[in-house]
Amino acid sequence: QVQLVESGGGLVQAGGSLRLSCAASGRILSSHNMGWFRQAPGKEREFVGLIRWSGDITYYTDSVKGRFTISKDNAKNTVYLQMNSLEPGDTAVYYCAVRPFTTVVTTASGWPDWGQGTQVTVSS
Repeated sequence: QVQLVESGGGLVQAGGSLRLSCAASGRILSSHNMGWFRQAPGKEREFVGLIRWSGDITYYTDSVKGRFTISKDNAKNTVYLQMNSLEPGDTAVYYCAVRPFTTVVTTASGWPDWGQGTQVTVSS
């Protein structure tokens, strides 16, 4: 089992930027995918993007393409979510998750391990 801890959330004005971090502990294999999800009040948990632990393959949902970037530091066991040009619609609790397979799965039920989440609020 992998333990995940997110940090970096906060309040930002529309058009601003934030970088979230997800520190992972436990056994992470090259076949793992590390993902980011978000959940706004009253809404389902939504896939944001993922990165393969081995290599730099990334995949994003359409609404964040060109604005959000996922990267990682394998030596620090940390995954990052750089968020630029933030919009009020990006307001949510952001979660990182790990999936022990390389297939792309965008539904939350397909990801077994989760962090506690970090709040991102974008004001207009």
